[in-house]
Amino acid sequence: MSTHSGDRGRFDPQDPLGSAEEIDYARYLSLDALLSAQHPLSRPEHHDEMLFIIQHQTTELWFKLIVHELRSAMDWIRRDNLEPCFKILARVKHIQGTLEQQWSVLATLTPSEYLQFRGVFGTSSGFQSYQYRLVEFMLGNKNAGMMRQHERDPKATALLLDALHKPSLYEEFLRYLARHGHPIPREVIERDFSTSHERSPAVLEVFKNIYRHPEQHWDAYEMCEKLVDVEEAFSMWRFRHLKVVQRVIGYKTGTGGSPGVPFLRKIVDQVLFPELWDVRTEL
Repeated sequence: MSTHSGDRGRFDPQDPLGSAEEIDYARYLSLDALLSAQHPLSRPEHHDEMLFIIQHQTTELWFKLIVHELRSAMDWIRRDNLEPCFKILARVKHIQGTLEQQWSVLATLTPSEYLQFRGVFGTSSGFQSYQYRLVEFMLGNKNAGMMRQHERDPKATALLLDALHKPSLYEEFLRYLARHGHPIPREVIERDFSTSHERSPAVLEVFKNIYRHPEQHWDAYEMCEKLVDVEEAFSMWRFRHLKVVQRVIGYKTGTGGSPGVPFLRKIVDQVLFPELWDVRTEL
């Protein structure tokens, strides 16, 4: 876009958004594309299918923002600066809270209503959301077997493989602690990161020291609490997901053969940052 004063207001075909004077709310947000992306498949079109589509589309937008924020937080940790992470992770917690509350909208869908359009999904399932899987990998719940869900999508596969083999948010923090003199074992921070972190008594001792002397380790102490906030909010989202699925389809298998309620109940109890929870018992 030209910055010459005489060019102000002109439409530049190389810049579809146009100049600042030309751009408006709808063009800035690409509303034509966004609002035309809902395509109910039921015939005759069932009223509640639009709710189902928008619920999941907005969830994917929030996932995109979470991934954006987590990448930034991890970058700051690698640069040995925890303070920007506090604001970022507080934002992630609030996004997760929004996602949790969003389930209450879908919960207005009754089993009878859902059954009238459920068949149009074919083999599609929320279980196939690569962005959700990406969030899980970035938070440390690594499972290479889950890659099979995305093997037909090269873009998703590349993103997930990258996250699978890199340290998670928690492991970046542990590496930060090691760089700053805390006795984190080498085998914890120099390993094959394609598997989830396992509990370490030595890491627990590090956190016991931080929590017993927060005034000496304030940034690390604050980061610990921000991580707990994020995991707690993630667990609450998972639990709400479980209850809404149970409310709408009971114990039936999910679309695309997804395991449904039994699987969702199992993952509610998964722990991402184990030593940060264990330290509360030990203090």
